[in-house]
Amino acid sequence: MNGWILAATVVLAVGLGTTLWGVATGPLGRRVVAQNLSTALVCPGLLLLSQGYSRTAYVDLALLLALLGPVGTLVFVRLLADELGDNPPQAWGPTWVAAGVGTVVVAVLCAVTGPGRAMVKLLVIGALLVGGNLLASRALSGGFPGVSRD
Repeated sequence: MNGWILAATVVLAVGLGTTLWGVATGPLGRRVVAQNLSTALVCPGLLLLSQGYSRTAYVDLALLLALLGPVGTLVFVRLLADELGDNPPQAWGPTWVAAGVGTVVVAVLCAVTGPGRAMVKLLVIGALLVGGNLLASRALSGGFPGVSRD
């Protein structure tokens, strides 16, 4: 076991443990927030596993997850708009923690891989991961001013 796999294990164990607890317990708002955060924490874990095992296919999975994870959260927000509208969840602390983890992992992996196509792919994944997570969290917390949920 190398340091990359150990870091991936920590990110996945802590991240998925807390999100599984959030999905399994609590009100609807916490479950949707936990679903959103699970994709934001599994993606950096996949990137670390990719580096640890030297498998570029894991980077492709992380790219797909960074793209589709926030879209899934936005679909849940739209479908559950009536239930979430009464008491929208506020989860800016966990959102910024997940965005920070994603940013640190992408920055470290960019430094390790050096310039090239792999670095561009990592930067795209990082932008999708952080931007999508922040957008989905904003939609969860009540939406955007001037935009109705109807």
